[in-house]
Amino acid sequence: MAKCVNKALLLGYVGKAPEIHSTAGGTVAASFSLATSERQQDRQGNWTDKTEWHNLVAFGRTAEIVRDYINKGTQLFIQGKIQTRSWDDKQSGQKRFRTEIVVFELTLLNGSGGTNGRSTHANEQSQSGRSTREPGYRESEMDAQFGDEALDPAEIPF
Repeated sequence: MAKCVNKALLLGYVGKAPEIHSTAGGTVAASFSLATSERQQDRQGNWTDKTEWHNLVAFGRTAEIVRDYINKGTQLFIQGKIQTRSWDDKQSGQKRFRTEIVVFELTLLNGSGGTNGRSTHANEQSQSGRSTREPGYRESEMDAQFGDEALDPAEIPF
């Protein structure tokens, strides 16, 4: 059987405050939108930005991080998969569809668009209980200043 890939990579800005709820099983879930833009040149040579809105959903610890640290305007780098779900609308009886990105990993980026952020991996921890860091992770100024202090892994939000 041929291998398949379903992976989405997005770099954009959160459109509005995330909506936090729980699944029927009690898992924390977060729903939010992300805007991505690309520049296009029209026939007259004028540049315009085309914005695409993406529906995102996160579960478990990743949803808790979204709840605690993500606001409207936050710049994020998202890795996830594309999923389409369907349901019957209770009011009209019609079948409805929604395509969304299920977030596996997110990186909070600073306001200047740099990568001096932190990553979170859904369900991924090292044997010590600490979250793993992405390759290319750069320590923030706070990490450099307080790096010698002992940290309790339970206090680290990522």
